[in-house]
Amino acid sequence: MRVNVNGIGLEVQVSGEGPAVLLVHGYPDTHALWRHQVAALNAAGYRTIAPDLRGFGSSDKPEGLAAYDISEHIADLLGILDHFEVGQAHLVGHDWGATLAQLVAGTAPERVSSLSLLSVGHLSASGPAAGIDQLAKFWYMLLFQFPDVAEQWLSHDDFTGLRMWATTHPDLEDVVSRMRHPESLTAGLAIYRQNITPQAFIPGTLQAPPIKVRTMGVWSSGDVYLTEKAMIGSAPYITASWRYERLEDAGHWMQLDQPQKVNELLLDFLSSVR
Repeated sequence: MRVNVNGIGLEVQVSGEGPAVLLVHGYPDTHALWRHQVAALNAAGYRTIAPDLRGFGSSDKPEGLAAYDISEHIADLLGILDHFEVGQAHLVGHDWGATLAQLVAGTAPERVSSLSLLSVGHLSASGPAAGIDQLAKFWYMLLFQFPDVAEQWLSHDDFTGLRMWATTHPDLEDVVSRMRHPESLTAGLAIYRQNITPQAFIPGTLQAPPIKVRTMGVWSSGDVYLTEKAMIGSAPYITASWRYERLEDAGHWMQLDQPQKVNELLLDFLSSVR
């Protein structure tokens, strides 16, 4: 369905009954990333709310980088909870969605029942804090900063660059199809351009509030973008209980590579909180 929050129109998939679970995707995805989790969560008695972030999928793609500031994304997510009259929800985030979910938990913990971080751990443990191996994996973040250059690199020769960068994505052809529209390609990169500055690569400058809600972190051994150190280093920044799970035989998009295992982890964690 289409909802209007924070001055913008967002596409949101809502289904099921019971305690609310807000599922937040990252780049270059949409709410469809969570299709296997939605089915499992609904069957287990949870209500799922899965939006397309601004700039992605069928949600609005406003002009100007300021529209994609982290603060706007956080306001969007809180606005979605308000729209559906959800006082408190379990948050599950992947990639950029994990960054946004943890910032919602850090700034408005009273709205969060629990937090599940997939692939991306606490920001204070990421980037420079995770060491040179992690910085090397972030090469694309620098490329994405250059308007037109990044778009040309990604789209040239039938999106050879995008196919190479996201080669392990199980839904790669769907991703390419969405990005064929120039507006979608540029809007998707805006979250990087607005929120990743050169200072983010200097040790000690990437900081985020401590997390005060029960949190689970899941990292997959086949992730080519993020190191395990960046996830397990999250523990000191979480003041509530912390659970870490390492998922084997899955790449960055673990929800699609190992849906049953991801579902089992989420349901077990949520039931322990519930």
